Amino acid sequence: MQKFDKAMLKKEIENNARKLFRRELTELNEKEAFHAVAAAIQNQIIDDWILTIKRAEEEDRKRVYYLSMEFLMGRALGNNILNLSAHEEVKEVIEELGLNLSALEDAEPDWALGNGGLGRLAACFLDSLATLGYWACGCGIRYKYGFFKQQIVDGYQKEVADDWLKDGNPFEIRRAELAKEVRFSGWVETVREPDGRLRFVHKGYQSVEAIPYDTPVVGYDNHIVDTLRVWDAKAKETFSLDEFDKGNYQKAVESANMARNIVEVLYPNDNHYAGKELRLRQQYFFISASVQTAVDYYVKKHDGDVKHLADKVAFQLNDTHPTVAVAELMRVLMDDYHLTWDEAWEITVNTCAYTNHTIMAEALEKWPIELFSKLLPRIYQIVEEINRRFCEEVRSKYPDQAESKIAKMAIIYDGQVKMAHLAIIGSHAVNGVAALHTEILKKQELRDFYEMYPEKFSNKTNGITQRRWLLHANPELAEWVTEKIGDRWITDLSQIEKLAVYAEDKKAQSEFMAIKRHNKERLARYIFEHNGIKVNVDSVFDVMVKRLHEYKRQLMNILHVMYLYNQIKDHPEREFYPHTFIFGAKAAAGYKTAKLTIKLINSVAEVINNDVSIKDKIKVVFIEDYKVSSAEVIIPAADFSEQISTASKEASGTSNMKLMLNGALTIGTMDGANVEIIKEVGAENAFIFGMSSDEVIELEHNRSYKPMDIFNNDQEIRRVLMQLVNGFYSPEDPELFRPLYDSLLNTKESDVADRYFILKDLRAYMQAQEEAVKHFQDREWWAKAAILNTAHAGKFSSDRTIEEYVKDIWHLDKIEM
Repeated sequence: MQKFDKAMLKKEIENNARKLFRRELTELNEKEAFHAVAAAIQNQIIDDWILTIKRAEEEDRKRVYYLSMEFLMGRALGNNILNLSAHEEVKEVIEELGLNLSALEDAEPDWALGNGGLGRLAACFLDSLATLGYWACGCGIRYKYGFFKQQIVDGYQKEVADDWLKDGNPFEIRRAELAKEVRFSGWVETVREPDGRLRFVHKGYQSVEAIPYDTPVVGYDNHIVDTLRVWDAKAKETFSLDEFDKGNYQKAVESANMARNIVEVLYPNDNHYAGKELRLRQQYFFISASVQTAVDYYVKKHDGDVKHLADKVAFQLNDTHPTVAVAELMRVLMDDYHLTWDEAWEITVNTCAYTNHTIMAEALEKWPIELFSKLLPRIYQIVEEINRRFCEEVRSKYPDQAESKIAKMAIIYDGQVKMAHLAIIGSHAVNGVAALHTEILKKQELRDFYEMYPEKFSNKTNGITQRRWLLHANPELAEWVTEKIGDRWITDLSQIEKLAVYAEDKKAQSEFMAIKRHNKERLARYIFEHNGIKVNVDSVFDVMVKRLHEYKRQLMNILHVMYLYNQIKDHPEREFYPHTFIFGAKAAAGYKTAKLTIKLINSVAEVINNDVSIKDKIKVVFIEDYKVSSAEVIIPAADFSEQISTASKEASGTSNMKLMLNGALTIGTMDGANVEIIKEVGAENAFIFGMSSDEVIELEHNRSYKPMDIFNNDQEIRRVLMQLVNGFYSPEDPELFRPLYDSLLNTKESDVADRYFILKDLRAYMQAQEEAVKHFQDREWWAKAAILNTAHAGKFSSDRTIEEYVKDIWHLDKIEM
């Protein structure tokens, strides 16, 4: 990029070393040098950031606020340099200064603002919005300790604080001048104005000050810089000297502690009342601050007008966590700007849109009325009134079915506030995140809402940014792609389809597989460094990296490994192609079954990896503390992409897309976006198995599935299951894995046995695995199929997804730079 004056950049980095650390650059360690370099890169970004805002204001562009509890950003330095199109220039400067750019990137901690696919999707969307030239602001919480840092101790997951901010974040700017007050608890008094209108006054509340920290989101090679705004919490009164002098030392800092708790961790354990209250407090905290800011900013720029807010502001609710935005926007419009209910409701519905990310009942948030009304008294009043008016609408539209409809659709029912229902009723658009997921929502989970508001529903299949997941994560493959088809794919992934003509080209196949091998060698070094395990780079690298949940079926994967180990031990004379099973996953702190699955994976690994008799035919690796930066090492090296969720349960998935783009072949069920991946690449270039979503839903309805029949009739599966309870993998405690055994075969752990049909699909999974390994050994066939997977990944760019949101929901115009 022409604006990089190398001499000036070099001087700035050297000056930053002196300014930040009072030492010469050559005296700094890598972490300190990272800060010196990052500050210089941030300085290059600032001018574009200021200009983007100025130009957007001059052109009066509509702005989307992407409201999300999570933004799984990864590291910023390398991505910012790439998106500035300055990688080579910066690398040269860094090397001339005696530094190593890769080492500097590794010195940056992953930003601990998210955990799973929800947060990574949000990060990809921000990258695409900036690259496509749209004005956007991601809004979330500045978690001090994130989700958690995962340590594996004796095979168990141990959660420790991820103190990612202890050295500061050189890319963030504290915006104290934009602080907002957020109010909790207290009560609401009603005052009648002289004109007869009612005014609602919040009294006796606790105040928290929300302070925004802005970080730049750099568009690729276009000078557009959008904003990620995360909120920190501070008590209005941090220390009460009066209470302290009375000896009430805890009470003296009570307000400060309450504020601090809001921003300490992502998804605090909500197995108890205090945890539930903290989660709701977090959600309202960042939503209230974000909504107040967005409305005030619009009004300031539009001469005090608030009635046309929906023309220039869009709120996208990323799942149910930000749903309180519907009621908060109503509160701001009515209480702060004195609009009538009808005026405020029209603006609110036209401003808000809701993305549903799950059909899992546990993730469709519901709050006890007692908790909700006590913590958010004014918001609860508004939700009650939204609910009352909605129920009247239902009675008017369905007079003969009104009460049964209300029982299924009301926001407030059975003592609970149902946030997904509030989101649907209070938004003008509702979308699923894969074609299959959206159809299930329309026909099953949200059928009554779809019948009532069919115009609101649409599908927006998720996507990933190719700039992070190919250009940055797999530079050697990215260079090869550019060499073959040019570089337009970086901003238009549909161009990558041009690679298909090389699928049968022997030279291209050889080059592609050589790159894959280099990436496998890099991952092998990473595994040895972090796990002390030597893996065979010529073996199959079979990868399953995602949040740990029963429906994703990591348990099925490890049961298959146990089966293979039995086969090798029983038949040492048989040919067996070497196979490395690679897992990466965090389990929620309170999710016992998921945490026990991690222990099982590690116990199986301990036995298999130390059995010299099997001659390294199988290795099992669990990557500790899976995150974006480790994903960037793992995903380019994968041969098999494990996408084995129970059909109908995975809304979309995005690791399937990242792995496909990097030339891995899918072993999977017809679930989530797998369905669309198979449509793009062809079933002949993947390995599909298991029940369909319709078959799963049918079995769930008729409750005819009996996993004990499989246990009784399949000796090999029975043997594997018995190894869970006979001490084979836990000789010190033979009962250790009994909860997993029970979850599969009886109702001691849940109301149904094998809720996610692991045993039902296990044989089909084994056969798909066997077929995949057989094909892997045909190197020419595999190279062709791998190239075709990369070539047909074009649909799965988040750029395409964002353009669909823009066209159908947000109606944005691009900033002209």
